[in-house]
Amino acid sequence: MKQLLISGLVLLSLIAAEVPQAPNTLTAQEKKDGWKLLFDGRTTNGWRGAYKDKFPEKGWSITDGSLTIQQSDGKESANFGDIVTDGEYSNFDLMFDFKLTEGANSGLKYFVAEQTPKPKGSAFGLEFQVLDDEKHPDAKMGRNGNRTVGSLYDLIPASNKKANPIGEWNTGRVISKGQHVEHWLNGTKVVEYERGSEKFRELVALSKYKAPDYNSNGRFGEAPKGHILLQDHGNRVYFRNMKIKVL
Repeated sequence: MKQLLISGLVLLSLIAAEVPQAPNTLTAQEKKDGWKLLFDGRTTNGWRGAYKDKFPEKGWSITDGSLTIQQSDGKESANFGDIVTDGEYSNFDLMFDFKLTEGANSGLKYFVAEQTPKPKGSAFGLEFQVLDDEKHPDAKMGRNGNRTVGSLYDLIPASNKKANPIGEWNTGRVISKGQHVEHWLNGTKVVEYERGSEKFRELVALSKYKAPDYNSNGRFGEAPKGHILLQDHGNRVYFRNMKIKVL
């Protein structure tokens, strides 16, 4: 009888190990480690429109536990607008899942500061590029592939990356501690840099961010803290499992 009981417990443990974690949830260990959900899968709590005091009434919606932006005309932040977190972050570990539709373009920005006057297009911030590299023309623009998926947009190309096929989920990760920042895609580190370093400023000077508008309130990408932003680039993209741990 004792042996049967032990065998039963082992079987239950194996079954539990095979059950995937439900989207938009935290395990007991994650909660203990300080992780917080940025999206609960049911409501838009914790988010608002960029430069607005409430969530957009159109365009963004919750579909099957995913936060999604509907397809429009492919223009940057010109239709329904970007959304940002209520909170601002400095040292953090951020994880999120994203799923692209064919030819889609979007992005997750961090250290976003809402500047006055409001700039044209998307709010300024460092961007983890979310893109269909095969079908969207932005992948061939910029320098050396620095606008492809997982890249630090227009600054540093992602290397050693492996994105999942269009229509499948990918996991992005951004780790920021002090001046050191890393991008991860599906468990592989693809970008690493130091904010505010000489090399970083050289890259900014070679990018579209050298324009005066991007540096009117200080050096681009060097704000001490900022919001997390999801971009409306006129294409359908899905986000879920967004969670953050303050470091």
